Amino acid sequence: MGAIAPLPVTDRFMEVLERLSERSVEDYYNPYQTFQWPETLEENRFWMTPELLTVYGTRHYDALDEETLQRLSKWESINFYSLNVHGIRELLIEVVGRIHMPGFEVPSDFFHHFIGEENEHMWFFSEFCRRYGHKIYGSTAMRADAAWEPEVENFLVFTRILFFEELVDHYNSRMAKDASLCHTIREVNRIHHQDESRHIAFGRELVSLLYGRMCQAVSAERVREVEAYLKRYVVYSVNSLYNPHVYRDAGIPDPLALRNALVADESRRPHERKAIRKPLAFFLKTGIFSDDTLPVV
Repeated sequence: MGAIAPLPVTDRFMEVLERLSERSVEDYYNPYQTFQWPETLEENRFWMTPELLTVYGTRHYDALDEETLQRLSKWESINFYSLNVHGIRELLIEVVGRIHMPGFEVPSDFFHHFIGEENEHMWFFSEFCRRYGHKIYGSTAMRADAAWEPEVENFLVFTRILFFEELVDHYNSRMAKDASLCHTIREVNRIHHQDESRHIAFGRELVSLLYGRMCQAVSAERVREVEAYLKRYVVYSVNSLYNPHVYRDAGIPDPLALRNALVADESRRPHERKAIRKPLAFFLKTGIFSDDTLPVV
């Protein structure tokens, strides 16, 4: 991975690490005992908050009857939890590869909490998918650009993790409070949101430090290339929610055509922006993004 400069650690970063580590210990739970999995979940009700469905706000939503929307919500939720499984697996690989390595000496103690909690999240999301969907949807990773410098690669790893967590948390926090959803779905989302609030707080501090380290190590042109890559990653992540296999499983005709229509539908943009509002504001505040313009892909 090459020589890495030490993190420019601040008193604030040390205080955040200490506080979050203490909370990880205080809030610890055993997921294998916490969840009481019912044999089945009711099919004739929503499994995801309607406003979070990928058809919401479009003419396609209005054209679908209640039964189809409920069926769609089931498979949208299975896709959402499947994306969590794949995303967590990838972030675990990256974090494990950096724990107690040069440049990450200070946050490594918190990495232990992070790795343990994320492994448990991956378990209960996969358990939900296998129990109630009898499958985990596949996922394809966004291909990286040409090889990055070590400082760039480290910054990108934790920035992608942070964005993924913030996007997911938008859904978790909404569904955890939705009384129309069943207890099991609310609990899965509530518990994940509880843990992710710590991970997001940590991620914002770490990404800020890594951004500063990267900017000192590479050219301004390289920093602009990194911004362009991250913007494509944001769009890629949002678009992964539009899964034609979901539409097929929901019994919707021509699922690929629907997927393409939704991705291109301008009426979806306000809902997507709402889902990424917090990470986008953070990227703008820290200078990681020079503006909030996202590419069309």
